[in-house]
Amino acid sequence: MASSAPATRPGHPWNDPALEPYIRIERVSKRFSGFVAVDDVSLNIYRSELFCLLGGSGCGKTTLLRLLAGFEEPSSGKISIDGLDMSGIPPYERPVNMMFQSYALFPHMTVDQNVGFGLKMEHRSRSEIADRVAQMLKLVRLSEFGKRKPEQLSGGQRQRVALARALIKQPKLLLLDEPLGALDKKLREHTQFELVNLQEELGVTFVVVTHDQEEAMTLSSRIGVMDHGKIVQVGTPQEVYESPGNRFVAEFIGSVNLFEGQVTASEAGHLRIVCPQLERPLDVLSGDLSAPQTRLWVAIRPEKIQLSLQAPQAASNWTRGLVKEIAYLGDLSVLLIRLESGQTVRVTRPNVWRHEEERITWEQEVYLYWHDSSPMIVRE
Repeated sequence: MASSAPATRPGHPWNDPALEPYIRIERVSKRFSGFVAVDDVSLNIYRSELFCLLGGSGCGKTTLLRLLAGFEEPSSGKISIDGLDMSGIPPYERPVNMMFQSYALFPHMTVDQNVGFGLKMEHRSRSEIADRVAQMLKLVRLSEFGKRKPEQLSGGQRQRVALARALIKQPKLLLLDEPLGALDKKLREHTQFELVNLQEELGVTFVVVTHDQEEAMTLSSRIGVMDHGKIVQVGTPQEVYESPGNRFVAEFIGSVNLFEGQVTASEAGHLRIVCPQLERPLDVLSGDLSAPQTRLWVAIRPEKIQLSLQAPQAASNWTRGLVKEIAYLGDLSVLLIRLESGQTVRVTRPNVWRHEEERITWEQEVYLYWHDSSPMIVRE
């Protein structure tokens, strides 16, 4: 899996220490009877950012979103939005709107009525509501659907109606809980880019909760990976994929092959590691300063591994095995290769040519090799 979002979106230097956070989450915890849903989380999110909270079921990401919205109060810690402490401020007084996974459209109302509902509750004039609804439907490319009911729309169209309804009140912050989860794969992929373009056009700060790694990589300027109520890493899509902070992140973001090994030599910017699962030692370009005899984990992404039918001439960074499974996915093929040590390694190969000169098939012995910049050192 590769990120389709740039490492840092243009104009947003997230690492600039002078940049003032728009949202400050300071040592926030949320305890329910019997368990801690959010555990001492500190996080800064910046104005006009599209930030994704990513994690598996039960990791605390939706609870954190509800704390931002005001539907839950922290057990401890503080949340500030645009410099204002949100303690005790109810949801309807926060500069926030929320788009739910179910979209929660009113089935008896037309698209126009659904989108304008929030303004109607504020007793805005009919002309203002009509003008604003027309602007929002134009923005989400649904101008001709205003008189339809939700049941007459596709999943993607309902998603855009819900988004228009959430944005019409011009919130400073929009919270989205699994916003694309109800869409099929092709529509979800298409809508991801629409959502990014819309967010960049409006400049509204988005915080998105998702369990889908590819969705987070595509949408976000930065990702906060959550596990057991904690934020375990924050970074751009490229940072969390290419430089995971620990073993959990390495395994959760995309696919990875993990090898346990021991450092046998350490020089500036370079480690030699022996792994019992591999025939040859690993020579790794790394800023890690681990001393000899240190035990650690090495992670190699499947797309970083090359295959050959001939043995490499190098003294390191290769091994061999038997091809046990091949899955042809059109744009790429996935191969599962069993090493002599018994470990199975996952390799992906782009199908660049319609007819490969070097065809690899089942039960064939192959050599696996990689560049010394490909392995990643990860901690528990």
